[in-house]
Amino acid sequence: MNSILQRNTYFVKEHIGFFKAANNFDIYSPENQELIMNCREDSLGFFTKMFRFTDYKRMTPFHIEIKTPDGKKVLTVKRGVTIFRSVVEVLDENDMLVGKFRQKFFSIGGKFAVLDTNDNEVCRLKGSWTSWDFAFVQNDRELARVNKKWAGIGKELFTSADNYMLTVNESVPASDPTRILILAAVMCIDMVLKE
Repeated sequence: MNSILQRNTYFVKEHIGFFKAANNFDIYSPENQELIMNCREDSLGFFTKMFRFTDYKRMTPFHIEIKTPDGKKVLTVKRGVTIFRSVVEVLDENDMLVGKFRQKFFSIGGKFAVLDTNDNEVCRLKGSWTSWDFAFVQNDRELARVNKKWAGIGKELFTSADNYMLTVNESVPASDPTRILILAAVMCIDMVLKE
């Protein structure tokens, strides 16, 4: 597991775009505003691009690689075409499966079950439909929280760009693979629940 995942805070900034098909993010250190990771969806097919501009956007597949600025892969988040609910796979830097997210049916505000490689629940992502506030909860214990950071009225009204602050609880061990799943889930919140 890459040492960059041992941090406890991340500022996730979506790239601004008026008519963008790809989901691209930069991840910064909130302490010094240093760019620490890039999230890119580079290999979009023609039909996926076309459907991204329709009401079927939430059903389209995605494949995002999160890398350090020098190009070293940290993790991959991917999903195939979906109809009713999403099942998203998370792979480590060696393309080994770390876990999955399974979207809950009929959840207000959005919920995911965060699963390990054997489909055992590690924690749940619970959201509030009235605000951008999501928590990763395990047996009533909060592991992490993600909040939307408002970027200003101009950006919010005329683009689809979003900014997020992810805070991982210090009680989550630095080498725990749950950290990979938590960071990956931030991308899923945007692409699966809020598009």
